[in-house]
Amino acid sequence: MTATLFDHANRVAGSYLQPLLEAAAQRGVSARALEQAAGLAAGTLEPLPEFLPADDYVRLLDIGAALADDPHFGLHVGQCVKLGTYTVYGLILLSCRDFGQVFEQTMRYEQLAHDLGRSSITIEDDVASYSWHSNYSSAHRHLVDSVFSGIRVFSNWLAGIALPANELRLTHDGGPPELREEYARVLGDMPVFGAEANVASFNAAMLTWPVPNADVTLYPVLRQHAEQLLRQRGASQPPAITQQVHAAIVANLAHGQVRLASIADELKLSPRTLQRKLSEAGATFQQVLDQARFALARDYLRRPELSLIDIAFLLGYQEQSAFNHAFKEWSGVNPGAYRNG
Repeated sequence: MTATLFDHANRVAGSYLQPLLEAAAQRGVSARALEQAAGLAAGTLEPLPEFLPADDYVRLLDIGAALADDPHFGLHVGQCVKLGTYTVYGLILLSCRDFGQVFEQTMRYEQLAHDLGRSSITIEDDVASYSWHSNYSSAHRHLVDSVFSGIRVFSNWLAGIALPANELRLTHDGGPPELREEYARVLGDMPVFGAEANVASFNAAMLTWPVPNADVTLYPVLRQHAEQLLRQRGASQPPAITQQVHAAIVANLAHGQVRLASIADELKLSPRTLQRKLSEAGATFQQVLDQARFALARDYLRRPELSLIDIAFLLGYQEQSAFNHAFKEWSGVNPGAYRNG
């Protein structure tokens, strides 16, 4: 049975459905066969709908695997990812200066493509850990497999080279042990299965790698369009708690140091309730604070009129040295080197 954190109104974009249909067709399974097996009306999947309920998408992954007799259907769906799969946010990624900005924009805009889960990233010492918090139980392994396989395909495409394999930990059981070699072939290395969270870990210095051929001049226009789409979504459903906290932090950073208690008060919650809600979303207050500061810092460092002291103040630090130390932990380099890189 599907275990979802959201209601039936959550959805995936039609373009995000395309890789699933393509992988199924490659294995002799038609859109009509998927519709019939899933109990969907004829014509639901072809031509592509504008949106499909998220629960239906997850069921189609499992049904596609069964009809195609493919134990690694999710991996193969991810291999069919294209630029257009991720809607306008895929174009934003193509306009990013470097991979740090790519992850930053993913966390902000992936909801334009789907409501299947959410991304977060943390940095400790020189290791970056990208987590994907699925809105479905680990029983739906094809969903998680499709996400990480798609990320690898798209990241290699952005980089223009085959990126080093990540240390990957997945919550599901990996399926039959004798069939797991496909994971190493598609993902570059064998994941650790049965983990507590879905996490890819890699050298944090990779966040500073440039995106070759990125058209950064398109970024402001695409971002403006994406923000408009987010506002339209927000009119029909409240933002996730992490987004609410992120927005409150950004609004208050320049006015002084932010604290859990002050943000909770602004959101009309008790500090304990806010901590619980963030925990249920797979995050902590410090993680959201660090992500907000890192995102703002990267934008500020692209503005030559701002000194490092100015940026430290805008981020709520009392001393520039504290900002320097934090930024190096996040990115692997100090802010001056990042600005000049």
